[in-house]
Amino acid sequence: MDITALTFDERDEFRRKSIAEKVISLLKADIDISPMVIDGSWGTGKTEFCHKLINLMHGSDTHHLIYIDAFKADHADEPLMTVLAEIIKVLPDDESKQGFMKKTLPAVRYGLKTIAKAGVSHLLRQDVADVADDFDKQIQSAADKAIDATVESVLKVHVKADKNLKALQAALAEIAVTKPIILFVDELDRCRPNFAVDMLEIIKHTFDVEGVNFVLITNTQQLKASVNHCYGHAVDAQRYLDKFIKFRFELSSLSDRHLNSPILAAKKHFFTLAQEKKCLPDDCLKNAVFGKAIEHLIQYHSLSLREVETLILHIQIAQTLSNSDRFVERQYIGYTLLRLIGVMLVCYRPELLIELKKGNIDATLLGEFLGVEDIPTLEQRGNRPDAFEVMMVILAKDCNKNVEKYIPQKEQEEEWDKYIHHGFMGDIPDSHEAINQIIETANIMAFE
Repeated sequence: MDITALTFDERDEFRRKSIAEKVISLLKADIDISPMVIDGSWGTGKTEFCHKLINLMHGSDTHHLIYIDAFKADHADEPLMTVLAEIIKVLPDDESKQGFMKKTLPAVRYGLKTIAKAGVSHLLRQDVADVADDFDKQIQSAADKAIDATVESVLKVHVKADKNLKALQAALAEIAVTKPIILFVDELDRCRPNFAVDMLEIIKHTFDVEGVNFVLITNTQQLKASVNHCYGHAVDAQRYLDKFIKFRFELSSLSDRHLNSPILAAKKHFFTLAQEKKCLPDDCLKNAVFGKAIEHLIQYHSLSLREVETLILHIQIAQTLSNSDRFVERQYIGYTLLRLIGVMLVCYRPELLIELKKGNIDATLLGEFLGVEDIPTLEQRGNRPDAFEVMMVILAKDCNKNVEKYIPQKEQEEEWDKYIHHGFMGDIPDSHEAINQIIETANIMAFE
């Protein structure tokens, strides 16, 4: 699926259309909120939200909407060129495009770094200090001419840079009068620290133009780490960012607006992808017990949409490398869950998988991974036990450490065996068959 073509009507697992509508209202309002930051940790669906937001806003055709993947441009090491090139792309192929290029060319040609930093005054102070420090007090008077020459030279650079910068800003303002420009800069948190900080400073000093707004889609925690990488940990990264960012809001995967919706959304995403990729049997996808088990795993491990996609991809990989429909070979849900556990261990707990392969099979560690602290008495449960509670009863028989919490009371063994036999596994697994299913699935995916 082409993520750039997605809309909220097609998919809105986190019910974020209302958030996008608020963002659009702010972007269209006559208030200065640029740069705005859409903040969120990795895997919260920021990029998808950004494209849906752009597609939603395209309908009104009020602005030039420009998407920039900063990470893809990182190699070029010239943020100014990156931004200008994307602006040029949206201009019509007529005199306006040629005129804009002609007006901005001197600024680009003259010195990107100088304009980007807007720091000639800093260079001026630095050059004077360097020259002054190089001279001994006894010959300071003889050095005055050298200092004056340095100052004069740097001032000339400053004047010319300032002139070119104003020409560039005027050209941008001319375009924005007819149709304002909004630039969405994504993946800044994945860029090299120097590039990320240069991009921030370009936005601040070069593109402070009426009618030109920026929306940064990023993880500000990572951005602060980039600032400290460039300027040292003595610099207060939050205060530094506060100089650049006008407005910020967090796009959380665990929004308080709909506390359960992220879990249900991620579950829906899992089943939608599984159906699309045909990597799980229809019987499983329609099975209420399996659905509840998936919901439990997503909630317990707080899986984001991206992590769900990673899990589905690894199921596909296991299917492909097994040269058979490994997940559908036996139609009982228990075997599908065992193989799913193998895939999840590869994705999320490889160190536990290593211990299983060594024969160090600790029931407590497996229970912690599956979110099962112990098994209840069936009177406590009142109805069928949860899928992973049944699974831990099965796996405990293959474990050689800390099995006590997962062994049914003697008078309830027969009842637990019924749950295992009827529809779940079809039969009581042979010794180590269950744990071997997990390890065999993981081994299929091992490049050893």
